[in-house]
Amino acid sequence: MRRIFLYFFLIIFLSFNSEVRADNLRIIDGDTIELNGERIRFSGIDTPEPKQICTLDNIEIFCGNLASIVLKEKIGNEIVSCEREPEKDFFGRTLGECFINDESLSKFLVRNGYAFAFVKYSKKYVEDEKYAKKNNLGLWAMEFEFPWDFRKKK
Repeated sequence: MRRIFLYFFLIIFLSFNSEVRADNLRIIDGDTIELNGERIRFSGIDTPEPKQICTLDNIEIFCGNLASIVLKEKIGNEIVSCEREPEKDFFGRTLGECFINDESLSKFLVRNGYAFAFVKYSKKYVEDEKYAKKNNLGLWAMEFEFPWDFRKKK
């Protein structure tokens, strides 16, 4: 009985936590990665869509692509570990929070202004967003539309 419990515990633990080298990882967009074929959507944040345009000094920037580039540079060749949530999102993606060297990628993106606190689902990153906005970081230095407003127009 103890062996069955231990086996069950290991399955649950491994399904909610994983460490994967960056070469086993693919950046889908600023708030979604793929680890060994599993798509993980960063819960509690939202980044602009890949075709979404922001402007900085009258220069158009694909700000969704910018968020993806920042995420890719942050990860580099580091090991990524993720804490998965039991529920999936609307599109069937795993929801979770991913880390490198114990630093939350979601917190990093929001605090540096490349993602927004998705308060419809979580208030976890509100203070980080306030910090980025106050310091005019990332997208906060540009003219932008929140991603959820951009998607409504499609």
